[in-house]
Amino acid sequence: MWYDWVYYYLTQINVGILIFIGIPFALQMIYMLLFWLPKKKFKKTEKINRIALVIPAHNEEDVIYDTVKDVIENQKYPRDMFDVYVIADNCNDKTEELAKKAGATVFVHTDPDPRHHMVGFALEYGFKELLKIDSEKGAPGEYILRPWKRVKKGQKPETVKCNKYYDFIIRLDADNHINPEFFSLMNDAYNNGAKIARPYESALNMTQSAYTKACGLYYIFDSRCGSRVRERLHIDAHVNGPGSLIEMDIIRRIGGYDTVTMCEDTEFNFKRMFEKIKPHFVEDAVVYEDLPSTMKDTLARNKRLGAGNVRMLGRYAPKMFFYSIKNHNPSYIEAFLNYLFIPICPILCLWLPGYYIYAYIYHFMGHMGPAEIIAGNLAAGKGYEPIAGMFPVYTPNQWCVTYAYVILFCIGVLFAFCGILQGVLMVFSDYKKMGAKRKRDLISGVILFPFFSIIYVITITIGVFSKPKWTKVRRNPINKEVNP
Repeated sequence: MWYDWVYYYLTQINVGILIFIGIPFALQMIYMLLFWLPKKKFKKTEKINRIALVIPAHNEEDVIYDTVKDVIENQKYPRDMFDVYVIADNCNDKTEELAKKAGATVFVHTDPDPRHHMVGFALEYGFKELLKIDSEKGAPGEYILRPWKRVKKGQKPETVKCNKYYDFIIRLDADNHINPEFFSLMNDAYNNGAKIARPYESALNMTQSAYTKACGLYYIFDSRCGSRVRERLHIDAHVNGPGSLIEMDIIRRIGGYDTVTMCEDTEFNFKRMFEKIKPHFVEDAVVYEDLPSTMKDTLARNKRLGAGNVRMLGRYAPKMFFYSIKNHNPSYIEAFLNYLFIPICPILCLWLPGYYIYAYIYHFMGHMGPAEIIAGNLAAGKGYEPIAGMFPVYTPNQWCVTYAYVILFCIGVLFAFCGILQGVLMVFSDYKKMGAKRKRDLISGVILFPFFSIIYVITITIGVFSKPKWTKVRRNPINKEVNP
């Protein structure tokens, strides 16, 4: 009957989808299995570079003072070699006043267009203002116009003369704190050739509750395993969060900040990768951020990630494949496979449950698909004789039971191996960076970790179909002990 063939073709599609999902999951498994690789340490250098710290903020009066004050008072870096800039974007609270009081220079950005109420537009404005200061205070210098262009032997690259004051930029979010050695470690990475780099991302409120522990373990995995493995295997880092380093010459060359999308940080990194600028990972430089402490907070955060990344991936996926082949560089494919988890989330939430519910009902009603009939015939010796006996002859009800066992087995493997084991590895290797005094303090997070993964998938799926804006974020109490 026609419904038998519908089931058959849906099954073939499902097989293809499972393979599609399995490839990026296999990549995550590789990261986990290579967790033992030693971290990379950049050689200590004597040269002290001038840093501009940039913090975009929208109605962040609750945290901006502590963030700025923490940087100014606690960084083990010459105070006259870094400046703090806060971009107060469409604020109607005391963000500007408190940032100035803490010691920052404030750029006030007001844009009535609701379509521009995103962090990218704030950074676009702030970086243009920073270029003005750089030009006014700077000494004569020059930068390479096209650093990705090969230069023939004996020739010099084309340069542009300009005034130069700052050497590189560090970008933080309004709620972030950083470890005291952060600037020094990023300075060493810069002196060793890093033009773009990301830090290790940890949490201010990791030990607040079982939920924040599980949330922290989920996000820290990419720092401890993914980013470390990429750096050791010479694969480009994913510079897509707070604490990122950007060489000032890049900003001079492109005339500011050249992306204003919802996931502007990821897109900025992609554009630099296409220019053959290699992003790095500086593991000992740690940024502590305020993690979501409820499902509502997670949804607010992941709506932006889901909506922004799925659109960005649609624009850049073909180019990533092309550059991977053209440049013989696996970094582009690796990045694509990692960000593929965003569109995979709706598949996990919608297609897989829908298909297996349909398949279960189909068999429960006493039907058997063409493939199963063929398998049964082969098993019974009808048809292709060499395969006879390889397939069990199942009744429709037995197919129902088989589906149930397969689904339960897959869920069990994901919970035990990709969930609990992954959490245990994170706790045993990096519990101190998470703000815990003892490993057992994070046990509840390890147990809850697989369940948080489900929450993450659901909230990302909602985000894929959303159009979020940059709104005020609810902040949590800070654990002062995580940042010694």
